[in-house]
Amino acid sequence: MGVSTGINQRLRTQRIETPSWAYGNSGTRFKVFAQPGVPRTVEEKIDDAAQVHAFTGVAPSIALHIPWDKVDDYSGLAKYAESAGLRIGTINSNVFQDDDYKLGSVTNPDPRIRAKALDHLLECVDIMDATGSRDLKLWFSDGTNYPGQDDIRARQDRLAEALAAVYRRLGPHQRMLLEYKLFEPAFYTTDVPDWGTAYAHCVELGEQAQVCVDTGHHAPGTNIEFIVAFLLRAGKLGAFDFNSRFYADDDLMVGAADPFQLFRIMYEVVRGGGYEADAGIAFMLDQCHNIEPKIPGQIRSVCNVQEATAKALLVDSEALAAAQRAGDVIAANDVFMDAYKTDVRPILAELRTEMGLEEDPLAAYQRSGYAERIVAERVGGHQAGWGA
Repeated sequence: MGVSTGINQRLRTQRIETPSWAYGNSGTRFKVFAQPGVPRTVEEKIDDAAQVHAFTGVAPSIALHIPWDKVDDYSGLAKYAESAGLRIGTINSNVFQDDDYKLGSVTNPDPRIRAKALDHLLECVDIMDATGSRDLKLWFSDGTNYPGQDDIRARQDRLAEALAAVYRRLGPHQRMLLEYKLFEPAFYTTDVPDWGTAYAHCVELGEQAQVCVDTGHHAPGTNIEFIVAFLLRAGKLGAFDFNSRFYADDDLMVGAADPFQLFRIMYEVVRGGGYEADAGIAFMLDQCHNIEPKIPGQIRSVCNVQEATAKALLVDSEALAAAQRAGDVIAANDVFMDAYKTDVRPILAELRTEMGLEEDPLAAYQRSGYAERIVAERVGGHQAGWGA
């Protein structure tokens, strides 16, 4: 069996989830640039996500964000997704876009507001039941801006109480994914600022609580692959939010800023057993395409993850282990770099041909006429956008 054949057999099993909000208009706090043909409904977001899957073959699910994707009939929405060749993936909660949450949601000093936030999180579990979704992702913007503004320890107690209530509501095959973020919008303290805080809460909760690593949510220079390796070793890595950043949480296309970092992360995933189907890790994109077209941005991102994964699978583990045992620093690094420097595009082109797909997903999409069709058809109504 050739190298490409062995790699392709493993790459066939890869699954990358795309987020509904990536198909809508998005931007920065300074400006949102609207684009023609942007979805106006969650069903149109599903239609666009189906295009990404059709041309890549490895993106069969779409994550929802509530209430951005709120509908009256979630089981009907799941059937609509199924008719488009997709399934509903992660349900993302939103307790950061209501005026009540100015001083926090589940950690707010006001018990009425904490109850309101908890009710929303429990509503998201109801949506999981209706859609057949496995994962609930929790991200909190909660924190403080000034020393003395609130009791830091009391906020952790409130957070733990809310997480425990949601955890008790989970079904036996459902999971809670706790995301973290270094800063923003809270500038002095953030209630879940890092992987250690998220990990500690998840350990306290139990096996169905795991950490979500957003690759843009770290201080510059942070060794994300170490975090990945640690969480895999502890059995607490539940998901990725893949994006790329230069300075802060930029939500750019994954691999755009540092493709070598993406390779290093995927190597640790492979090394730690996280690529195996039974590992259960959700590989999701979390991106906002501000100036690039939405569907091509998602296709390019999926391809970037595929390329990094293929290179990670090419690392000669036996040669690497031998060099490590011998203490041969140069040889060990050579093995690692040989895999990274390999042009895996022919391997992926061969894989797509075997799957009955075009070799170049982005070029195939651009030839399909879908972009022109949605621009012509999606006239009128209210375009979806970040926060819409």
